Amino acid sequence: MSGTDHTIGYEDSKIYEFTPDLEAALTVESGDSVTVETADSLEGAVMDDDEVLESVPEEVNAATGPIAVAGATPGDLLAVHIDDIRITEPAGRVVTIDGFGLLDGHENVESPRSKMTPVDDGTLSFDDLEVPVDPVIGTIGVATRDDEEGYSTLIPHDHGGNLDTTDITTGNTVYFPVFQDGAMLAMGDCKAVMADGEMCGTGSEIATEIDVTLEVVSDPAVALERPLVETDDAWKPLASAETLEEACELANQDAIALLAAEHGFDDTEAYMFSSLVGGLEISQVVDPLVTVRNAVPKAYLSEPF
Repeated sequence: MSGTDHTIGYEDSKIYEFTPDLEAALTVESGDSVTVETADSLEGAVMDDDEVLESVPEEVNAATGPIAVAGATPGDLLAVHIDDIRITEPAGRVVTIDGFGLLDGHENVESPRSKMTPVDDGTLSFDDLEVPVDPVIGTIGVATRDDEEGYSTLIPHDHGGNLDTTDITTGNTVYFPVFQDGAMLAMGDCKAVMADGEMCGTGSEIATEIDVTLEVVSDPAVALERPLVETDDAWKPLASAETLEEACELANQDAIALLAAEHGFDDTEAYMFSSLVGGLEISQVVDPLVTVRNAVPKAYLSEPF
């Protein structure tokens, strides 16, 4: 266990929907560190290859929380610094489910089917193949806007949610727009390994402990409408929509706003420059809304806030 200021467990409080009226299970100060304990996204429903899911559960992707951050108010940003992700069970699971996944219904793709993926000493085993473990937080978000009824933890949107983005990992920071007092952060649905796209509908779903440091950014120079990931070498706006084209447009618009603020460009100049230095990346294509990101290298975008 890390020496964090607070701990919140999956058994203590979890949600299956991000709504405007979430109630805090834990309240912390800006700058505090929190250890968040999570279950696998299927909550133990698949523990060997013979256990399969006939359909997506009504409640899935349990997100531990909500965590209120004192002082966070609408218009602020919540910076979630991901300090560490530790795997807490000996194996993950990859599944196919009828009605879910990029190749759902394709000939020779069997659904439902499950495959356990043992993890040992930083390596995941898929039969006799080995893959380096690189844990990812699949679902992470904050309370939604007042004019939104809410989104299940299976759906990504402007609040975050089921973003399934490989950059949401140790060492990176995710910035969320704050829509409600306290922000009301919750997270779960971690994967030991996941590829961009999450093609079959899951990564290697697994239980974890996540260490995060939470920071309120007040009066940001650039207002965010959607999440933004900071990596070592890039800023990556995230956007989710019904189609890849719509998500790409939103992510490009967000990148343009950042570039315009940094360089004094008008929108057209920022649009032109984004076509030179940006880079569209697919996060996931299997959820009810799809998610993309637009990577702008820090050489061209130093510090938006």
